[in-house]
Amino acid sequence: MKAYHYLIKGPIITEKTHSLREAANKLTFRVAVYANKIELRKAIEDIFKVKVLRVNTIVYQGKKKRMGKTQGARPDWKKAVVTLAPGEKISGFEAL
Repeated sequence: MKAYHYLIKGPIITEKTHSLREAANKLTFRVAVYANKIELRKAIEDIFKVKVLRVNTIVYQGKKKRMGKTQGARPDWKKAVVTLAPGEKISGFEAL
């Protein structure tokens, strides 16, 4: 068994993700930038013991920031929207 805990950094909890969860049984996670959809599907199924129908991913570019003459950027990050099978749920998300 492979350790998948390094791929999923945590849930994204906003009003929009809450309504997605209730209406379409979709959960949103912040994930590692280098993770692909197949690895993410296996990770979610292995960690939470649920059936995943599909995984959609979005890569966000880090915003450019300045402080006086110094210029930098926030790191890039990736979001995964996971669609669960009908009747499946993750117990920790109901309390949020």
